[in-house]
Amino acid sequence: MNLKEILKNKIALQKKLILLEDKINKIIALFTESIKKKGKILICGNGGSAADAQHLAAEFLIRLKPKSKRPAYPAISLAMDTSTLTACGNDLGFKKIFSRNLEALGGINDILLVISTSGNSENILEVLKTAKIKKIKSVSFLGSGGGKAKKLCSYNLIVPSNHTARIQECHIFLGHYIFEQVEYNLSK
Repeated sequence: MNLKEILKNKIALQKKLILLEDKINKIIALFTESIKKKGKILICGNGGSAADAQHLAAEFLIRLKPKSKRPAYPAISLAMDTSTLTACGNDLGFKKIFSRNLEALGGINDILLVISTSGNSENILEVLKTAKIKKIKSVSFLGSGGGKAKKLCSYNLIVPSNHTARIQECHIFLGHYIFEQVEYNLSK
């Protein structure tokens, strides 16, 4: 595929996201209420989605707009650090790397945001099960039909694509858009 075809496909895919507007608005309201109730946004993903989780946590914790003079909003990537990840992977198994952190850090007013292009990673499924047990609402950014995660999550945003790069581009767009709207709502 050449650059022109990739951009054409990317634009067509992003236009399809307008079909998710009602779900997106519910998620914005959910995140806004969570922060108002002193809850946290806890984010996780694997590989590129782990990088997106860290990126979005930093944006929300610090600020999205350079001129914003707002308080810090609590957001944490559950892919916290190499010591925690490797200790959990070694002692409890890779399947538990996010759920173990959610057990320790998650509370009733928090929101879990999982980011997965397939929706089938064992550690994502495990953290969603832990969220249900702890009565923590969950939001997913998924692709490829949503996989098994879509049945375990409170709110799903599924990017209608099987192309990992396009899914990840839409996930970061959705994260930026949602967090900007939450930031705006909280500044009123």
